[in-house]
Amino acid sequence: MNTRPVIESSSTPVALSASFNQDASCFAVGLDTGFCIFNSEPCQLRVSRDFNAGIGAVSMLGKANFIALIGGGKLPKFPQNKVIIWDDAKQKVAIQLPVLTTVRGVKFSRSHIVVALQNSVRVYKFQSPPEVWAVFETADNPLGLCCLGPKTLAFPGRTPGQVQLVELSTGNVSIIPAHSSPLRALDISRDGEILATASDTGTLIRVFATSNCARIAELRRGVDHAVIFSVVISPSGELLAVTSDKSTLHIFDIPHPSKSTRSEATNATRRLTSQGGGGSPGLSDVEASQKWGVLGRIPLLPRVFSDIYSFASAHFEIGDEPVSGGSTPLNSPGDSGFRPPKGIIGWTSDHSVVVIGAGRDGRWERFIIAEGDDGKRYCVRDGWKRYLGIS
Repeated sequence: MNTRPVIESSSTPVALSASFNQDASCFAVGLDTGFCIFNSEPCQLRVSRDFNAGIGAVSMLGKANFIALIGGGKLPKFPQNKVIIWDDAKQKVAIQLPVLTTVRGVKFSRSHIVVALQNSVRVYKFQSPPEVWAVFETADNPLGLCCLGPKTLAFPGRTPGQVQLVELSTGNVSIIPAHSSPLRALDISRDGEILATASDTGTLIRVFATSNCARIAELRRGVDHAVIFSVVISPSGELLAVTSDKSTLHIFDIPHPSKSTRSEATNATRRLTSQGGGGSPGLSDVEASQKWGVLGRIPLLPRVFSDIYSFASAHFEIGDEPVSGGSTPLNSPGDSGFRPPKGIIGWTSDHSVVVIGAGRDGRWERFIIAEGDDGKRYCVRDGWKRYLGIS
């Protein structure tokens, strides 16, 4: 018998999922009653739709009127084995994509709709009626990992830890042996030239050039195991942000295949002065070459002493709910094991990062990358808000 007292009423809003659009100018939240869309900077409600039923995941196409929806929550609005392309301008369903198993994730562009299932990825041409372009088998993909870039599509390979990289113009597939353990996070840069990956181990992030699948960087988050929440490349393609269940946001420099020097966005990071908006101090990590001082130059020592570490980091809020990675929950809030996604990253510029989380304590946090008087770069939180209930 369950004799535990009710802590919160059933009317308490719960964010089932949260995700950014392609340029992180907006983020969408799935609710037990419908969905909402917010501007990222500042955090303001843009659209609210009440279906009186649950939306488990929302995917946006920029700021266009088409929105991809998956049913979820205690009373799903749509079957969870169906992708709905919703025309918000006409307030009606434009396209329905039924599949045989539960949808784990969806991404779409003006030309393609990508549906991630537990063991496959289905790619459709975005038209009415939609046409199946290709179907790819994958390893188990409970988080629905897939990234749709301007020229390429990335998702797990058939072997855990591998990435399949598909060229959209030709359908050619390349296999990248990224990790020895299952994938936890993926991202493709906005120009499509860089792929970043993380695995279940949570210690290393690897960066690849999509043109030839060569590894161009290996970054160390830490030495102990962590659950990676999000790995996202900045607009310039020269910075990378990572969040994990350690409640830490890490910022790394990464090389860009077609750029020889750090971008003007990084050089122009604002000097660290007094910040408004209830800012909190960030952490200044030492540059990679100085992380371990002379130890990093001694031969035969473990590689942990010579690996590349983040140049700055900051604390973000997770709350006390059990959490999952990815932008969609692993189950519904009606289940005792509901794990809302946290630590979802959106770069609004090369010096501004927004981190959002779902659940009962849905939060928006904004961080800036700033240069201090000592010449070092810092990651500083300069604002936060609980977005549930904003009108």
